[in-house]
Amino acid sequence: MDAQHEMRDAAVIAARDENGLVALLTSRFPKHGGEYLFLPGGRMEPGETPEQCAQRELREEAGITAQSWRPLGSYAITLGSTARVHLFLAEGLTLGPQEPAEGEDDFKLMWWPIQDAITAAAEGRFLLQGGPLALLLAERL
Repeated sequence: MDAQHEMRDAAVIAARDENGLVALLTSRFPKHGGEYLFLPGGRMEPGETPEQCAQRELREEAGITAQSWRPLGSYAITLGSTARVHLFLAEGLTLGPQEPAEGEDDFKLMWWPIQDAITAAAEGRFLLQGGPLALLLAERL
């Protein structure tokens, strides 16, 4: 991974529907030894705000647009980088087609009760830290 990619901020979205289910994605990550769950999200493009990044990533990865956006905080990705991960709760959801970027063709969308997703995080079924934190914060609202 190049230094420029490493330094870009990212957004992660807990998208919760009217039934209280959250959008989860799953994919194989052979480099990390298996299949993992994750929330929609990704790195910011030049000129994007964190919320614009969140809206784009949710639409691309999960095919979801949202009426309501609530920030859940902004956290350092690592101590050695100034990049931050911006967490959001998205509600008032509309489903459409996924618009996967290169390398995202196998992302599978699922809908889980938020408590089941938090249990999966506690079991180590998430690879990245932003998703579990966003779920925990969203569950408190």
